[in-house]
Amino acid sequence: MAIERYDSVWDAIEDTPEEALNMRLRSELMARIADRIRDWNVTQAEAAQRLGVTQPRLNDLLKGRINKFSLDALVNLTGPAHFHVELEIKDEEDE
Repeated sequence: MAIERYDSVWDAIEDTPEEALNMRLRSELMARIADRIRDWNVTQAEAAQRLGVTQPRLNDLLKGRINKFSLDALVNLTGPAHFHVELEIKDEEDE
């Protein structure tokens, strides 16, 4: 039996490369936003207010409940979290 290797856990568990990419992007955004919130060293109520979300919504983010967040929703949180997000699109034929 051959052992399959994957670039990320998402490649192993998602059905398509597109779904895996979406999950990789969402997980990276969630991790960075959660780290920023922890760096603020404030209560969840204060962090939720800064981000413009409810405290239960913030709790979902901090608990890593990735299925509760779309890529759009996470990108919308990057501004209040003081991140600058850029999109880089590469042609697969050039790689």
